[in-house]
Amino acid sequence: MSITIIVNPYANRWKCGTQIDTIDKLMQTSNVEYDILITNRKGHAKQLAFDAAKSGQRTIIAAGGDGTLNEVVNGILKHNPEHKFTDCTIGIIPLGTANDLANQLHIPSNIKDAIEIVSSGFTRTIDVGKVNGHYFINNSAIGLETEVTLENERMTKVQGPLRYLLAAILTILKRPSWQTNLVWNNGEYTGSLTLVSVGNSNRTGGMFYMTPNAIIDDGKLDFIYAPKLTRREMFLLLPQTLNGSHISNSAIHEHRTSNLQIHCDPPTTIQADGEIFSAATTDITYSINRQALHILVPKL
Repeated sequence: MSITIIVNPYANRWKCGTQIDTIDKLMQTSNVEYDILITNRKGHAKQLAFDAAKSGQRTIIAAGGDGTLNEVVNGILKHNPEHKFTDCTIGIIPLGTANDLANQLHIPSNIKDAIEIVSSGFTRTIDVGKVNGHYFINNSAIGLETEVTLENERMTKVQGPLRYLLAAILTILKRPSWQTNLVWNNGEYTGSLTLVSVGNSNRTGGMFYMTPNAIIDDGKLDFIYAPKLTRREMFLLLPQTLNGSHISNSAIHEHRTSNLQIHCDPPTTIQADGEIFSAATTDITYSINRQALHILVPKL
C-alpha cells in the first residue's frame, strides 16, 4: 500500500503545520509507503491531489479541515471527469477547525488513531454533491450561510467553532435577504428568502445541524430553505440549529432531492464545505453523484 498525504499547514489557524513532524514519525512506524506533500496557498491541495491521481496514486489523504478535504476531492474529480473513481480512496487526518465529515464518519481527531484507520484500509462508499461545477462532501449553501462564512473569514482573534457562532450572530444583525425561485424534483418555491442550506451530511461549522436528517450515502441531497425572517425569528432559530430542532419550526421547509435549481436576486456567493468558491451569482444548480467516493473509515 502506498499513499500520498496532503497537509494544509494553515488549517485551524496554522495549528496543522505544527503536526507535520508528528504525522511523519507515526507514518514511519505504520509499515505503509508514503509521501507527504505540503500546501503553500489556497487551492494548492486541489492541484496536488490532481497531480497525484494523474500519476497513478490511488490512496490520497487530506490532513487538515473540511476545506482541505474539499480541495483534495475536487482535485481527484478534476482528474476523472467521468466521476467514476472506484479505484481511488480518500483518507482524513482531521486537523481543522470543525472536522464535520470526520465527526460524522467517527474518525478520531487524535493523529495516531487517525493514521491507524488510514493504515487499516477499511473503506466506506459515500455520495458527493455538486454545485455549479464544484464538488462538496458535507454541506453547501447560499444566502445567510455564505454571509456567515465571509464574516468568519474576516475574524482573526477568535478560534475554534465559537468563531462560526459569533459570525452567525453578526450576520443575523445585518438581516440579509434575497428574492428567489427554487425548483427541485417534486416542488417549487418563488418568493423572499433568508437561507438555503444543502446537506450531503448533517453538520456544518462544527456545531450547526442545518440538515440533521441528511444521509451521506442515500443518493439524495437534503435541503432546507426559509423565507425572509425577522432578526427575532433568526435569533430564535439559531440555538435550534445546534441540535437540528429548527426543522420543526413552521418557518423552515425541509426537502430531499437529487437536483435543485435556484435563481437568486441579488446575486449570492456559494459556500461549499465551509469555503466560498465563487463570485456572486444569480443561478445555482445542485446535483448528487451517488456512491462516488471510497473513504477510509474505522471498522465499527
